[in-house]
Amino acid sequence: MKNTSLCYIESNGQYLMLHRTKKKNDENAGKWIGVGGKFEEGESPEECMLREVYEETGLTLNSWRFRGIVTFSYSSWETEYMHLFTADSFSGEVQECSEGELKWIKKDDVLSLPIWDGDRVFLNLLKTDVPFFSLKLRYDDNGELQKVLLDGTEIEF
Repeated sequence: MKNTSLCYIESNGQYLMLHRTKKKNDENAGKWIGVGGKFEEGESPEECMLREVYEETGLTLNSWRFRGIVTFSYSSWETEYMHLFTADSFSGEVQECSEGELKWIKKDDVLSLPIWDGDRVFLNLLKTDVPFFSLKLRYDDNGELQKVLLDGTEIEF
């Protein structure tokens, strides 16, 4: 099992998105995602998120919200628990990222990008300002979304 944090940084109706194009053997290759990564030993979700945001973007977050926990379940891969954040205040300048291209994208345009189907589900939850949630996304080994549970109840996707 692995723990990760992911953050969608907001500014002027846009999210700072990462187009994953540079990392070798990247499960997210070609996809657009928020900024984040794996926990280091002893880190809390917030510490991981703050460190990853700084490492990948050069930004220091001043204000953020813990929005939910997303459980990624796969047929034959390790389960992942992703701690999902949004941030609306930061300092610093966006720097080049070693994992891909960082770009500000209008929130309304994000769903038209190549993203995971499960990301569409939680991005819509963020858009409608759903309070803290637990989301389970069940994928098959081909990366196809099979089942979605929101707060323990199956929903259509």
